[in-house]
Amino acid sequence: MAFDPAVLRAGLAVVERRADQLTAYFYAHLFAHNPGVRAMFPERMEEQRDRLLAAITHLVQRLDDPERLAGYLAALGRDHRKFGARPEHYPAVGASLLATLRRFAGNAWSEEQEKAWTEAWTVISRAMVDAAAAVPAGTPACWQAEVVRRHPAAPDVTVLTLAPDRPYPFTPGQYLTLCSPRVPQVWRPFSIGCAPRPDGTLDVHVRRVPDGLLSPVLVDAVRPGERLRLGPPLGTAVLDPASRRPLLAVAGGTGWAQVKAVVEELARAGTRPATVLLGARSDADHYDLDAVRALVERYARLEVVLAAPADGAGRAEAVALLHAGLGRLGDCAGRDVLLSGPPDLAPAVAARLAALGADPSLVRHDPVPRTLDRSRPATAAERFLQPRDVAWINRTELA
Repeated sequence: MAFDPAVLRAGLAVVERRADQLTAYFYAHLFAHNPGVRAMFPERMEEQRDRLLAAITHLVQRLDDPERLAGYLAALGRDHRKFGARPEHYPAVGASLLATLRRFAGNAWSEEQEKAWTEAWTVISRAMVDAAAAVPAGTPACWQAEVVRRHPAAPDVTVLTLAPDRPYPFTPGQYLTLCSPRVPQVWRPFSIGCAPRPDGTLDVHVRRVPDGLLSPVLVDAVRPGERLRLGPPLGTAVLDPASRRPLLAVAGGTGWAQVKAVVEELARAGTRPATVLLGARSDADHYDLDAVRALVERYARLEVVLAAPADGAGRAEAVALLHAGLGRLGDCAGRDVLLSGPPDLAPAVAARLAALGADPSLVRHDPVPRTLDRSRPATAAERFLQPRDVAWINRTELA
């Protein structure tokens, strides 16, 4: 890389204190100079503006790790096909980005900053364009999928069975992103809750997120016959197909969806023992238990342990039960491990697993956001002191 990452970080530090104004200006500049791109974005832009600054920060922080950055940009470029992103859009975005940084940096802007950001955006955009161009011919940018079944599984959880309009190739353990025409251009990630089926259908398990833009629509409003758009399968939290090691899976809430897909695939061969520790906030929060029982009955080498605190208990009690369950399992050495659930589940049990002998290189989970706070910061100081959990367009990272 010809540019100096330290120069970019210094420039970002100058402008991020005015993040809300910066991101609002960026999109105003982009839409004013390229009105055709407005339709690629959601109607409500508050979250999109948060996502922009978070994405820029995410990229700048990885400039010193070219291999990791390359993997992230490649996945991002492939995934942006579903938005209709084309090569000619990238120079437009770069021009608006530079105009915004130049305006908000004020006297701190210099020829060195101009050169570094121009070169950085050239590298970033080229990597994304090349990754999109390398997708095999005939691979859809997105799939149309009909909702063929809607099953209310718990008071705030609905399982949707979808029938894509074309074959949807995925590996158990991966996730997809989807959006509904009821909330245009609002995409969210969901684990695929089944192994591949002969009829091509697949399940997603959706929990209603308070004040969410998409999940309340999927849980409460979407009906069979409606169509959703699916992005390509993503994620590296999949098992090594050559492994014969026992599987230990720890799931919380709708993390069961990802674990269910993996266990269904293992059950077809039935050669590897599997233990699933399935946690929930309460007994009432355990759902899909008929499917759990059916898997245990047909997969002789599967053991499932349910863990839920008493009604009214908090998250700490639920985590303590998971720790106790892991302790009763004993030595975890020599196992493949899959962690799936709320963003704090993996950090909460990782140290316990290490103490029980689990090999960190055999532990799989999707990327973990830094925080759980999705509220809007009221002031620049609040934004600085309490980073927010941004709903990423694409949460894929190198394993």
